[in-house]
Amino acid sequence: MISKEENILFAAEKLFAEKGFEGTSTREISKAANVNISMISYYFGSKEKLYEKLVEYRMNEGQFFSKDILERTDINEWEKIEKIVDQFANRVRNHKCFYRIMQREQLYTENPQIVKFLKETKMGFISMYSKILESGIKNGVFTKNPAIYLLHSTVSGTLFYASNAKSMYKEFLHNEEEDEVFDERYFNEIKKHTKHILKDLLGYEENK
Repeated sequence: MISKEENILFAAEKLFAEKGFEGTSTREISKAANVNISMISYYFGSKEKLYEKLVEYRMNEGQFFSKDILERTDINEWEKIEKIVDQFANRVRNHKCFYRIMQREQLYTENPQIVKFLKETKMGFISMYSKILESGIKNGVFTKNPAIYLLHSTVSGTLFYASNAKSMYKEFLHNEEEDEVFDERYFNEIKKHTKHILKDLLGYEENK
């Protein structure tokens, strides 16, 4: 069960992805969430605060899974990288609306709170990769030491571009599968491709 607050957030998320922040009205959000318009003011105060809360909510979800992976002691550093790729790809697939919003925000946002959220999230991922890489080199799991600040760009850039281009690639492949079937196979290929890139960048040899 989701809360009334989450119900409004998720309804707004779809509209913001489709129409942008400026193109979405609180009346449209209340209608999509099937709540009285006054409930938006009650829970969030304004459309702008609702927008900020949505970004904070989704980004906190991402930070939780990252922290959990980093603290695990039952898997090695490469397995942690694999899990990061898998979970990140799954989030991009399952929360397409939010990541469409975020890609737009990275280009155009002037909201200082959104800028802060974006910066904190990126710095969190860079810090996580840095700790895994340092530990992996120390333990002999990795043999290369790439520019850590570009590692997250490699992963996120690959995932975002491939996700946005899915329809084009489906057409290129002359694929006639149901969209959900193709979607699952496509994202599995993205995960595999991203891991191949990272193996080379990190100098990980599977059978050594």
